[in-house]
Amino acid sequence: MMELLILFCWLFLFIVIVSGTFKLRSLIAQYKKEGNEVKVTSLEKSQNWFYVLLVFAALCGVGVVYLFLRGTIYEGHFMEWLNLTVRWIHITFGIAWIGASFYFVFLENALNRTENVRDELAGNLWAVHGGGFYYLEKYKLAPKTIPKDLHWFKYEAYFTWLSGFCLLMVVYYFNANSILIDPEVLDIEPITAIAISITSLIVGWVLYDQICKHLAKNKLVFTIAITVLVFLFAWFYCQVFSGRAAYIHFGAFLGTLMAANVFFVIIPGQKRMVNAAKKGELPNPKDGQAAMMRSYTNNYFTLPVLFVMISNHFPSTFGNEYEWVVLIAITIGSAGIKHYLNLREKGQLSVWIMPVAVVVLLTVAFFTAPKPPKYENCTEAVTFAEVVGIIQNRCIVCHSKTPTDEVWKVAPNGVTYDTPEQIYNLKDKIYQRAVLSKNMPFNNNQTGMTPEERDMINCWMIQGALNN
Repeated sequence: MMELLILFCWLFLFIVIVSGTFKLRSLIAQYKKEGNEVKVTSLEKSQNWFYVLLVFAALCGVGVVYLFLRGTIYEGHFMEWLNLTVRWIHITFGIAWIGASFYFVFLENALNRTENVRDELAGNLWAVHGGGFYYLEKYKLAPKTIPKDLHWFKYEAYFTWLSGFCLLMVVYYFNANSILIDPEVLDIEPITAIAISITSLIVGWVLYDQICKHLAKNKLVFTIAITVLVFLFAWFYCQVFSGRAAYIHFGAFLGTLMAANVFFVIIPGQKRMVNAAKKGELPNPKDGQAAMMRSYTNNYFTLPVLFVMISNHFPSTFGNEYEWVVLIAITIGSAGIKHYLNLREKGQLSVWIMPVAVVVLLTVAFFTAPKPPKYENCTEAVTFAEVVGIIQNRCIVCHSKTPTDEVWKVAPNGVTYDTPEQIYNLKDKIYQRAVLSKNMPFNNNQTGMTPEERDMINCWMIQGALNN
């Protein structure tokens, strides 16, 4: 009965908020036609708050649905689709945000600043795309008249961060014991791990912001300070969380810096510039300079963040004994590639940056290569039946058409070991995960696969992996 009351209250609240949002949009469109800028500005502020309420109401709705499904056979299905939906939203907004970042940094780098450029312009660019020709101009500060329809690039960043944090909660906070925490790394309580996670994002932003405010004038010192900060957090996460969670948190850390740059520096600075131009005043050039500097650091963070987004599919990185070294090296290599591309867009070429970045990444691939299997332990023949017994005893909890695991309600990546044929066909994958990288079984070896069992699989592969 209580659940039904909560549901009706939420539905009523949600309908009111949605109706209010659409009404505000209608009024804003009406006042724009009438040219009433004061009313438009006031209503747009109210509309922003309604958007916040809308997101909050949607999250509450998810919680209400969970109350109904908790403890039923649909709970696992709900969590899977929640994971999928939030991940989909996160990737969609992330693509939009990173795409905009790439484009505008390219635009800044590629501007024509010398030929036929009017005094009030910083540069211009001709471009062709999709069968059309485009001509873009950048003002040194602001145009004499601010257009009514001025597009702001901000919501891509905000919703990327919000959806990313929701994904962090769904995947890692809700399953802290099995995915976030690794007792062999640091044996802590879930609430402690979550507190460390959230606190690290806040502390990371504060430290980064102070570096930007006090060291940005000296490019070399600033670059070194940011690099040391990034390396420190990469190392720290690997000392606290499981390898997979450490990598994702490093990405969350960089993503937080990027989104906070937009929210606390770039957009407020742009608003001050627009307001000054509307009043006929000269905008403060420091606002534009600060925004550009933060945009550039965001640009260098993008490739490391993209790597982290796909890293959980590659245990040879986060499952390595020196996973923090691997993480730092890939960050250096990918940032180096971005630096080369930025220079190339400016028409400046460097002979060594790209080769060094590629060599760093190739070194990581060599460094993470598995060690040769041990032959001396293989004194007795291992049968396929013994291997099938090990896999079905240790792995079928998750890798089955009907998993019994509390977290994985669907077989990870669709891999199932229900039959001997499936096990044999996937023997190379089993060998990579269970013997070489040892990151299977999932959730910190929750089914307790023993070293002896791993040795048996190893010997079976060395002896020819016969299926009889």
